[in-house]
Amino acid sequence: MAEIEKIIVKFLNKEANHSELEKLEDLLKNEVGIQFFNSYVKTQYLITLSMTEYDVNKAKETIKTRLKKGKRTRRVYLYKKMAVAASIMLMFGMTFYLFYDSSQVNTPEPKKQPNLIVAGTDKAILTLENGDEVALEKGKTYQTGKVSSNGEKLVYTDKGQSDIVEKEPLYNYLTIPRGGQFYVRLSDGTEVWLNSETKLKYPVKFTECNSRNVELIYGEAYFKVSPSTAHKGAAFHVLTKSQEIDVLGTEFNVKAYNGDTIMATTLVEGKIKIKKGVVIETLLPNQQATINYESDKINIEEIDVSQEISWINGLFSFNEKPLDKIMIVLSRWYNTDVVFANSKQKKFVFTGILERTETVEDILKLIEATSEGQIKFEIADKTIIIK
Repeated sequence: MAEIEKIIVKFLNKEANHSELEKLEDLLKNEVGIQFFNSYVKTQYLITLSMTEYDVNKAKETIKTRLKKGKRTRRVYLYKKMAVAASIMLMFGMTFYLFYDSSQVNTPEPKKQPNLIVAGTDKAILTLENGDEVALEKGKTYQTGKVSSNGEKLVYTDKGQSDIVEKEPLYNYLTIPRGGQFYVRLSDGTEVWLNSETKLKYPVKFTECNSRNVELIYGEAYFKVSPSTAHKGAAFHVLTKSQEIDVLGTEFNVKAYNGDTIMATTLVEGKIKIKKGVVIETLLPNQQATINYESDKINIEEIDVSQEISWINGLFSFNEKPLDKIMIVLSRWYNTDVVFANSKQKKFVFTGILERTETVEDILKLIEATSEGQIKFEIADKTIIIK
């Protein structure tokens, strides 16, 4: 086995020393070296390990473990786009993670600046039917006869509520700020996960035999709808500013942010109908419907659903995504501003799956490492500057 092949194996087993890591770094500085690395890992290393089929779930857990461990050992991650095997491509979007242990290199540690940008957490503002507002966040509890929260989720119940039918439904609003996320279980048992910068309107109690209507005023939400068969056939409707979704019992994601020109609905399970003006389309699992706010046309295409709903599993999933779109996602979660010093940088494309619990600094380092000098990030207070 050639020397460089031995170094690759030692590196993947986290056994490479300082000089060996330097040689590997030199190899990866040119396209020929990268192709050799790809080829060796794909055709030799995985075969040596008898990996005829890669366990995606195990891979995810391994990445999580190493990332968490890396925080304790101050490990710096070099992140390179490398096709390791078809199964890994499915999980990591043709991206391979290189883990480089800085403890093996005697480099001076840079002076740490105060960290003003932090990852998002569970938090929301609950607006009650009388207009009162309640801050929901970790460490705080809230409870009445019909709703309770432990600071991480909000749960409604029919138990204890009056049997008197209201002339008009009473509505609550749940607003998720930038840098937040939250979970709510509605009174009919429907579960909703809400992403950053999102607002949902819903009745405190659904009236029997009538359709169950909620409104996604803006933002992104994942719905797991309680089936109509459990509610005497009452259908479930999700309204947005440009469409209506008719549901019988299913799981789907809706993205309708303010400022976006396109609204996207992605079906995971079941079957839904989407209405835009006089146009009605049926969506099947693994399909996404997109609507331009200025048009009545509904476009439907097959997609990788896992990419769209990765956020509910605590992940960012970027597949050949332009940097300007990536920074919009990061700015919402980390509650930060973004400035492009050069508009050309917006077109830089990145692929990878990253933990939402990671610091923004670590994520920016990973993106920067793949750019081969094209992208440089700078943080000033709560603003990320791309040069």
